[in-house]
Amino acid sequence: MKLYGLKNCDSCRAARKALPGADFVDVRESGVDPAILAAALDTFGEALVNRKSTTWRGMEEAERSRPPLELLADHPTLMKRPLIVDGDRMTLGWTKATQADLGV
Repeated sequence: MKLYGLKNCDSCRAARKALPGADFVDVRESGVDPAILAAALDTFGEALVNRKSTTWRGMEEAERSRPPLELLADHPTLMKRPLIVDGDRMTLGWTKATQADLGV
C-alpha cells in the first residue's frame, strides 16, 4: 500500500497514523508516477484536482484551464490528498467512507 500526500497535511498525517504499514510518498519531494496519476484521474475524474488549495487560488485562469494531468505533473500539491493505492484499489481523501473501505 502506498499513501501519496504531503508531510505537513493534517489528513495525510491522520492516514499515516492509521496505516502505519503504508509506504508514504511526499508528492512535493518525489512527485507521483505518471501512470498512477493517469489511473487516479480515470478513477476520480476532476475530483483529483483540489480546487480549494492555496496553490489553485494563486494560479492565473490560463494556468487553471490546462489539462489536469499537466497541472498535477507541474504542481503535485494540487492533488487532493491523500491518494491511497493498494494494488488495483485507489481511494482519495481521508473521509469516514475511505476509512471504512480500508478497514480502519
